[in-house]
Amino acid sequence: MGHGHSHGHSHGHGHGHDHGHDHSHDHESAPLPAAFDTSVPDEALSPEQQSRRSMLRRAGLLGAGLATVGVFGGAATGTAAAQTSAAAQASAAAQASAGDRRGSGQGKSKGNGFLWLAGDHHIHTQYSSDGKYRVVDQVRQGARHGMDWLVITDHGSAAHAKIGVDKVNPDIRAARAAYEDTLVFQGLEWNIPGAEHGTVFVHPGKNEVSVLKQFETDYDGSVKNASDSTPANEALAVAGLAFLGEQVQRRKVKDALMLANHPARRGVDSPHEIRAWRDATPASHQIAVGFEGAPGHQAAGLPAPLGMGRARGIYDNNPSANSFAGYPPESYRTWGGFDWMTATVGGLWDSLLAEGKAWWISANSDSHQVYADTAARGGGDFNTDGRYQDPVYNGQIDVTQGDYWPGQYSRTHVGAEDYSYAAVMDGIRAGRVWVDHGQLISGLDVRVSGGSRWATLGGALHVKKGTNVTLTVDIALAQDANWAGFVPKLARVDVIQGDVTGPAVDKDTLTAPTTKVVKSYEINKSTGTVRVTYSLGRVDRPLYLRVRGSDGNRSAVGSRGAAVDPAGPAIDVVGDADPWKDLWFYSNPLWVLPA
Repeated sequence: MGHGHSHGHSHGHGHGHDHGHDHSHDHESAPLPAAFDTSVPDEALSPEQQSRRSMLRRAGLLGAGLATVGVFGGAATGTAAAQTSAAAQASAAAQASAGDRRGSGQGKSKGNGFLWLAGDHHIHTQYSSDGKYRVVDQVRQGARHGMDWLVITDHGSAAHAKIGVDKVNPDIRAARAAYEDTLVFQGLEWNIPGAEHGTVFVHPGKNEVSVLKQFETDYDGSVKNASDSTPANEALAVAGLAFLGEQVQRRKVKDALMLANHPARRGVDSPHEIRAWRDATPASHQIAVGFEGAPGHQAAGLPAPLGMGRARGIYDNNPSANSFAGYPPESYRTWGGFDWMTATVGGLWDSLLAEGKAWWISANSDSHQVYADTAARGGGDFNTDGRYQDPVYNGQIDVTQGDYWPGQYSRTHVGAEDYSYAAVMDGIRAGRVWVDHGQLISGLDVRVSGGSRWATLGGALHVKKGTNVTLTVDIALAQDANWAGFVPKLARVDVIQGDVTGPAVDKDTLTAPTTKVVKSYEINKSTGTVRVTYSLGRVDRPLYLRVRGSDGNRSAVGSRGAAVDPAGPAIDVVGDADPWKDLWFYSNPLWVLPA
């Protein structure tokens, strides 16, 4: 199953998207968020719920069952394997046909799609030494900006491991009670031994604190003084991920996930480390599943004097002694707000996907100190208390900060089978994820179909060699003004395709030579929905596809040349990079596997 599972075609490589995911836990039968539930009248909703419902309604995502079966109606039928029950999924027989089930785009008999839930897995509070907000402040703002799920990720540190990880839990539980329509996970920002930072989070439960506390105490690079890029420290990171996998296997927690944060910012996340994280645990309960395709701190690029005048993502670094020597100077900058590893067509992300294994992208706020906010950090001794006192009104607008609230600019959209913590985690692990900046689009549905089958994001379409295959991309265009006060206009959609070549012999491989933009579509419509179709013809080899789109304001020939990427994102200018003038969306990949 997963990485070790061969699909019988000539390459015989494994596919991480066939998650035989052996947790076999049932999703809690949580009700739909009130905003999604059309049986709840408008007048019974809170202001945040009313705002959320209005947004869904204007985007065409509410009513006629669309909210619960995906963004768009009239989708392909899928195969009979798609109609297996949750219980059958957990059975050995269902696992044996996991390729067919995931290739059908879904695993539960609830129509042709998913409940798409927007969220953010990288958020800081007063329990971080460089943060200031209460948990409830971040959750309230996230709910206000349309977030369905959030992860609180205060920095791993000696003080956090000793005090903060315990103290933040009652605040998280209080926020869950106060904002019932928002799923609030407890996590932490792991100082990855030998590397950068990563989000680690677990399914809520009686052991959420104890598991995170032990993980941080035993495996955090800061706590263990293990930050340098040495083989021993890299091995400690892999051991930490294996520890989390063991906690899931032993049912101490129902699930755990890790995603690497701002991976190219300092050049210390080497390709071989990323591959080692991904492969640290069996695919059946893979813990490390991806990285931030776009970092937080997006407001940092706003020019002075009305902005921080730094780089988007605070990507204004240079190589250090711990950096991977193979990364070029331009990798330390963002490109259209996205990390170089993701933004480069045929680059590092594509080299991972060309192996045929799961590795997904996200986009998050990394919210510490919000641009144009009026709150000042509270007092107190952080090292003694494990937190700062509550923030206070400061009487002035602070434009020297580089962050946005969760959902204000960056969004990670997860296709969940229902509204529950488990379903969000399952959707992330399965790769049913797309990301956008500045509310460029309202909804996205990506499918590949051939014969009588179809697959969606993160999935694999299994067909006979020579089958005609078609990619269909349905987009709900933006209907509402974003925080900056304008309705974004999608100008172009690109289809990116690459061959699956199997596991990399050199674990520091960072290119995928066959991957390129195979088709671009100009979008000449500003409201409603638009459909893009791309014919792959008769497919005779394993390949993958991914999709991105842009407002068309800034573009440049990609670093691997015009034949690979004629109009990709341009490198962001340090000190002059208004994030609202350069908006993109990216989808995660899907595979086509002929046999």
